[in-house]
Amino acid sequence: MTIQWLAAEWPLAHVVAGTTMRAGGVSRGPYASLNLAAHVGDDDAAVAENRRRMRNGLSVPGEPLWLEQVHGCAVVRSDEVAPGGAAPMADAAIALQGDAVLGILTADCLPVLVCSLTRKELAAMHCGWRSLAGGIVAATVAALASDPANLVAWLGPAISQPYYEVGDEVRDTFLAGVEDAASCFLPNDRGRWQADLYGLARRYLAAVGVSRVYGGGFCTYAEATRFYSYRRDGTTGRMATLIWSAPSP
Repeated sequence: MTIQWLAAEWPLAHVVAGTTMRAGGVSRGPYASLNLAAHVGDDDAAVAENRRRMRNGLSVPGEPLWLEQVHGCAVVRSDEVAPGGAAPMADAAIALQGDAVLGILTADCLPVLVCSLTRKELAAMHCGWRSLAGGIVAATVAALASDPANLVAWLGPAISQPYYEVGDEVRDTFLAGVEDAASCFLPNDRGRWQADLYGLARRYLAAVGVSRVYGGGFCTYAEATRFYSYRRDGTTGRMATLIWSAPSP
């Protein structure tokens, strides 16, 4: 089966970027079928085969730099990670020379890809609410050499506002952290809030000077045939959001 791929819709020809979808793999049960995460209880051999199919099906030029995502704000440089070593504990990765494949695994959290218009710089971020509120966007942009005005961002598939319920503590954290965060929360009839991860990410990107932002508008929770969702299913797989430099023509 062909690997299903949601390509990033942004005006950049010098990178390949996007998110895998569920079909095309060998995993079974709640992980069916293209689960790419090795930490969620799936069979290791199935995950390895899924990753092989992903690399071959998408012509990925090497094994992605996978992270041990911990909902923090650490940023790792691809040139500082030993090939074949343990996955670094971080929620963002950058490639200053565009010489690596960066990968983020998600099933409701927001993957954010960044590319420079003027340098060979790439970045990938795992933006759950804790990372986003904690400053992962600012930390990642600060780690790049490019002027933020020359950066372009793409927001991959995440849980949408109608399905993302949070409490006062989450809303209060964002209200204290970024301008106009209040507009990203709607009250519900349970005394809690529906949070707009896409809107919050756009505000954090704007706060550090990144104004070219594409993507958004997906919903991992509502689109069960296309995406994994932890909030919907509990035990489930993960999609991969990837970015790498396109081959020279």
